[in-house]
Amino acid sequence: MPFFPTLALLWLALVGLAPALRLLAEAAGPTLPRLAGDAGVWRAAGRSLLVAGGATALATLLGTAQAGLLLLRDLPGRRGLIFLCILPLLVPAQILALAFIQMGGPSSPLLLALGLAPPLGTTNPFYGAGGMMLLLGIQGAPLVLLAIAALVRRVPGELLPAARGMGASPGVALRRVVWPLLLPGVLAGSGLAFVAALGNFGVAALLGIPGRYTLLTVLIWQRLSATGPAALSQVAVLSLLLALLALPGLLAQFVAARRSGWAAGRPFEPIPASPLARAALVPLGLYLVLVLLLPLASLLTSSLVPAMGVPVSPATVTLRHFAATLAPGAHTRAAFGNSLLLSGGAALVLAAAALPVALSLRHRPVRWATLGVDLPYALPGACTAVSVILLVLGLPGGGAIYGTLGLILFAYLARFQALALRPVAAAAARLDPALEHAARGMGAGPLLRMAVVQLPPLAPALAAGAILVVLLAVNEVTVSSLLRGPGTVTLGVLVFNLQDGGQSPQAAAVSCLSLLLVAGLMGAATLLGRRLPAGTLPWRP
Repeated sequence: MPFFPTLALLWLALVGLAPALRLLAEAAGPTLPRLAGDAGVWRAAGRSLLVAGGATALATLLGTAQAGLLLLRDLPGRRGLIFLCILPLLVPAQILALAFIQMGGPSSPLLLALGLAPPLGTTNPFYGAGGMMLLLGIQGAPLVLLAIAALVRRVPGELLPAARGMGASPGVALRRVVWPLLLPGVLAGSGLAFVAALGNFGVAALLGIPGRYTLLTVLIWQRLSATGPAALSQVAVLSLLLALLALPGLLAQFVAARRSGWAAGRPFEPIPASPLARAALVPLGLYLVLVLLLPLASLLTSSLVPAMGVPVSPATVTLRHFAATLAPGAHTRAAFGNSLLLSGGAALVLAAAALPVALSLRHRPVRWATLGVDLPYALPGACTAVSVILLVLGLPGGGAIYGTLGLILFAYLARFQALALRPVAAAAARLDPALEHAARGMGAGPLLRMAVVQLPPLAPALAAGAILVVLLAVNEVTVSSLLRGPGTVTLGVLVFNLQDGGQSPQAAAVSCLSLLLVAGLMGAATLLGRRLPAGTLPWRP
């Protein structure tokens, strides 16, 4: 096999197959029978399924309704509304959870200022199973919307005129001709939402721990935090159980992919908006206010008051929490530095690896090996974290890496390789092979062909994939919460620790700064996205 395909296979085996096989080997040990009789494990597993199932049902309902309104009808401000509907996916889960906590409790500065705060002593309505289903459903709805959008781009534009020519009204044509083609997208989006909800840690921790409703991801964190490496056999079994619970979501995505293999025709054109569709913009706008504007406004006001329970007003506004988070010696600077170092380092390494892998996909062994990197991204992040710990500790001298930034970086490489590879693979599939053949005929070697012929047209896709990795990794909390050690706190973990320690205003201040960072990264990716096909960036479907 040529050099680059061999290199691609070795890389994919390292970041994809090796951690998964190590997790399976550890879970097959003697701990499995002991945990089978642990009532706490099965209680957490049942609760995880319940919350993930409820969140998936809500996400499917919201995402399908948004798709039917915004993707299939030509409404005013359609692109801006699609972006706003996707935005909850781009807000880190722990920050969205914190925003809802500070919007709904009796100490909410915004509700106190509006005179709408519940009486003191009232339990926050978002704590517990219902709040988790609500927030995870809101974050899962964009996944359903994006999955449907991917199929809308492939719907043959000739179908609607043909149906209209046979006497069908626009609404009937959509219902009977277009929607049957989009059902695999609904199924795929539901599967994605289920796996995302099942593996979420930020929402499960911030809403589940105060509500005394422990999910499996939190149980893994609690047992690993309590005893460290001594609990690895236990958490390996729990991670494998979490992966098994995710199988329905993975199966839904597989079935959807098998049923959406039809070819596209000319581009699909949305139908003109009816008066009823225009009227539906009112409840959509109300929904966006409730899930975006009010929570984020609550987050901002909480960061600007001296303490929780103080109404926000011109007399009470203070910037001292922002000053405290940015003061010398504060953990915030270290957290920003660690998160940017880890996410930026992972993005650079994964972009460099994605180029030879994408160019080697015409070889069947490489295509099969890419399933190994799809798995860590598809499965809950806790599975990736535990598998990486097991793999590294099994190496000679691996104990020295435990709890270091290097361990978190390796886990990020395993977790996000698929995200970096997808846009590059799509762009590489469109390259004209005649250019490479001509360069080879002129005596150019593999490295020269890659640098001169293949790299320039693939550079925007490489950059977009790298920015997507940074965007998701910079506020990541599930993997880093399980792998962190002294001096390795990240932004996601810092927000969780501050809120868990009762420092809500500082947690809100850090969250606001994190959102500014996310907005900047999205702006950079958008500038690059103008040179990429539709759908490469999630907020530009």
